[in-house]
Amino acid sequence: MTVQYLKQGKPESDRAKDDAQVRHTVETALKDIETRGDAALRDMSARFDGYTPESYRLSQEEIDGLITELSERDLEDIRFAQEQVRNFARAQRATMTDLEVETMPGVVLGHKTIPVQSVGCYVPAGKFPMVASAHMSVATASVAGVPRIVACTPPFKGRPNAAVIAAMHLGGAHEIYVLGGIQAIGAMAIGTETIKPVHMLVGPGNAFVAEAKRQLYGRVGIDLFAGPTETMVIADDTVDGELCATDLLGQAEHGYNSPAVLLTNSAALARSTMDEIDRLLQILPTAETARRSWEDYGEVILCDTYDEMLQMAEEIASEHVQVMTDRDDWFLDNMTTYGALFLGARTNVANGDKVIGTNHTLPTKKAGRYTGGLWVGKFLKTHSYQRITTDEAAAHIGAYCSRLCMLEGFVGHAEQANIRVRRYGGRNIPYGEAAE
Repeated sequence: MTVQYLKQGKPESDRAKDDAQVRHTVETALKDIETRGDAALRDMSARFDGYTPESYRLSQEEIDGLITELSERDLEDIRFAQEQVRNFARAQRATMTDLEVETMPGVVLGHKTIPVQSVGCYVPAGKFPMVASAHMSVATASVAGVPRIVACTPPFKGRPNAAVIAAMHLGGAHEIYVLGGIQAIGAMAIGTETIKPVHMLVGPGNAFVAEAKRQLYGRVGIDLFAGPTETMVIADDTVDGELCATDLLGQAEHGYNSPAVLLTNSAALARSTMDEIDRLLQILPTAETARRSWEDYGEVILCDTYDEMLQMAEEIASEHVQVMTDRDDWFLDNMTTYGALFLGARTNVANGDKVIGTNHTLPTKKAGRYTGGLWVGKFLKTHSYQRITTDEAAAHIGAYCSRLCMLEGFVGHAEQANIRVRRYGGRNIPYGEAAE
């Protein structure tokens, strides 16, 4: 296998140092929230966001007032995007059915699909107001039937962003708070004097938000580790450098630490893409952020064969994977570790981010090896149940249970079975012995 790195990003050791600093900051902040509650939130909001309202929860009057700031076109676009997300979520929900089956005479087993009872949805808005994140989390939770949906977003330029608040409200949020970062995640998971904790946290965010979710996992459920945006373009000579460069920079503008990788078997395309990135960074309004991401986290990897490209893609396990080759469906059939695929030159990651209907909250930092992205099923729990309807079945299954419990040395367990063999089977089983 011959793989050349024509451009490499920061070494892993430097990235690990960054992660360690984030971990310490988050741990300290979460302890403060647990200790001081609302007072800690107020201090953090003032320090990080310069925002100190009388109440962080928006009233219905405040929500309505913010919505009136938007044009009808803006509202129509938000509604259109949410309908695409809802349509796909409803179709996915329809694939999840309850089950009940009689596995042997008198033994009935089943499962029920039950919504998580309260969810905290984080919608980023510090650098850019991420209106679409409200569709992906709030609207999808609503389709799942979650009875309490809490939404948090930071202030944007010193006040609530009208479009984000509108999307939260139209998506179905029951409580909306203008809180950002660690303080929002901590408040929703830990709870304070004024904010009741939730059962599950969802939504993307920066490195601090992702780390806060990681540290709180177990205390609450989380959707996945959705940290800084990652993108990979897998391309061959069927496309040009301008298209690849545009797709890489379109995600690199998210933040200073957003990895963007070109994986190709064409040296000419690799060089053309790097040249186009240099050109586009001269005219892109968000170039300050995109340039730093590209310089520190951008990579260009040249492979000899499509099999090598596939192997590298599987190893990197990027969040977004844009495939533009002469064999896109081959990659779809063979790739197993990624967040979401975007197949062919006609689509792009921004479609998935904003409007097409698939969810944009996706696994980062190689988490695509063990989980997919946020979807309606993440808000649903599958719980099993059992029922025995005849005396004969109770005695029959009970005898097996008794012997298997004794095989493991669990006498108390065995007696749970034995008492039913005695009562429903009419058999005299000595206490603490296996039913023969």
